[in-house]
Amino acid sequence: MKITADVSDTAIVVHFFGELDHHAAKQAMKFIEDKIDVNLPRRCVLDMKNLSFMDSSGIAVILKTRKRMEEIGGSAAVENIAPQPEKVLTAAGLERIIKITALKE
Repeated sequence: MKITADVSDTAIVVHFFGELDHHAAKQAMKFIEDKIDVNLPRRCVLDMKNLSFMDSSGIAVILKTRKRMEEIGGSAAVENIAPQPEKVLTAAGLERIIKITALKE
C-alpha cells in the first residue's frame, strides 16, 4: 500500500492506494500520527478513492485517527470511499460516529 498526504494550514488529506490490511495498518497509522503531530491540523480527511481493499484493520486506523484528532481539538472524516471498503464500514456501523462520504460515480 502507498500513502500520501496533502497538508494545508488547517487540514491534512491522506490518500490511500492499494490494500489496507493488517500489514499496512501499522504503517498507515504511523504515517497519519506523524502528519497530525507535526502539523496539528483542525481537520484530517482520509481519502479512500484509490483503496481497493480494506479489512477490519482499516476500521482501527479510522478510529485511531478520529481519537487523535479529538485529542487536539480537531475532527476527522472519511471521503470518496470505494465500494468494498464502504461495505466494511457500513457493516461496522462506523457512519454513526464519523462522517463518511461515498465515492461519486
